[in-house]
Amino acid sequence: MKDVAALARVSPKTVSNVVTGSAQVSEPTRQRVEDAMRQLDFVPNLSARTLRNGRTGIIGVALPDLATAFSATLAHEVVDVAHLRGLAVQIEETAAEPEREYELVSRARTHLIDGLILNPVRLEDSVIEQVDHLPPVVLIGEVEQHLTDRVFVESRTAAREITTHVIERGARRVAALGGAVHGLGGKATSGLRLQGYLEALHAAGLDPDPQLQVQLPEWTIAGAAAGMEELLDRRVHFDAVVAFTDTIAFGALHVLRRSGVRVPEDVLLTGFDDVEHAAFTNPPLTTIAFDHRDYAVAALDLLAARLDDRRRETTAQTVDHCLIVRESTGHPGAVPRGHRPD
Repeated sequence: MKDVAALARVSPKTVSNVVTGSAQVSEPTRQRVEDAMRQLDFVPNLSARTLRNGRTGIIGVALPDLATAFSATLAHEVVDVAHLRGLAVQIEETAAEPEREYELVSRARTHLIDGLILNPVRLEDSVIEQVDHLPPVVLIGEVEQHLTDRVFVESRTAAREITTHVIERGARRVAALGGAVHGLGGKATSGLRLQGYLEALHAAGLDPDPQLQVQLPEWTIAGAAAGMEELLDRRVHFDAVVAFTDTIAFGALHVLRRSGVRVPEDVLLTGFDDVEHAAFTNPPLTTIAFDHRDYAVAALDLLAARLDDRRRETTAQTVDHCLIVRESTGHPGAVPRGHRPD
C-alpha cells in the first residue's frame, strides 16, 4: 500500500480509503490511485485486514432468480460497487431453495463472511424471522419488516402510476400479469404492485375484473408466456397489460405477437424495472425505471453502517423511480382497439 501511495503521490491512508470505500476521495485522486494499483498489480491483503479489524472482506448476496434480467443487472452492480470498495461477493440463488439464506447466515455468524444482502420473496420463507441474533443484514425488495435495514422501490406507488398512464392513453380493460387478488398471500412484490394497479382502476372509476388478473408461479419469460396464454384462453376483452416486471413483459410480448395481437395498436403493454433489454424490444417497452447502481450503493452503504455499529436503529431507504414512456404504450391520443376474442 505504501508503494501504491508513493507512485500515486498520495498518503497510504488515501489508498486505504480508495480500497475500502470508507471515505470520499476526489475522482482525479481515485483515478491516480487505481492506475498505480494496476501498474503495481496491487491486491488488497484480506487476511491481514481480517487480523487487523476482525473482518474477512467478503459479503454474501442472495437473490431469488439469477436468470432474470433484473437479478442479473442488480448482481452486476453489487459486485462492481463492492469490488471498488475492496470487497469480495459470494452470490446465492434462493427462490427454489430458501434454506440457502440460512447457510449464508450461518457463515456470517461464524465470521466466514462479514454481512449479507438478502432479497427474500416472502418474509415467511426468509431467515429474518427465524433466527435470533442476526448478523449484519440488509434486505432489498418489498418485504416489509423492522428487524433490519432495507432498501426498496415504492412498488405500490409506481404500479399505480403506470396503470394510470395506460388509462390516460385510453385503456379501459387493463390486465395485470403477475398478481391476482386470490394470490395476495404470495410474493410481497406482487401484492404491492397489484394494490397499486387496483388503486389506479378505482381512481378512474373502473371496476376490477378478476378475469384480467393472472398470478404467475414463476416471474420468468417462460412463466410470463404461459400466463399470457392463460389470459388469452379466458377469452376476455382487454386493451392493456400491466406486467409486474420487464421480464414478464417480454414473455407477454412474444405471445401477443404470435397470436396476431399488435402492440400498441391493439393492446398497450408496460413493464417494471427498466432493464437494458427494455429499450431494445420491438416496440421498446414503457416501464418503471430506477437507478440500479443507486440501489446497489444504498444497500452496500447500509451494510457498511451496520458493520460499524450493530446497535444503530434500523433504516428503510427508498430508491427514487420514474415512468419511462416508450412506444409500447403508443402516442398520446391514440386509443388501443383492444383484443376481442372471436
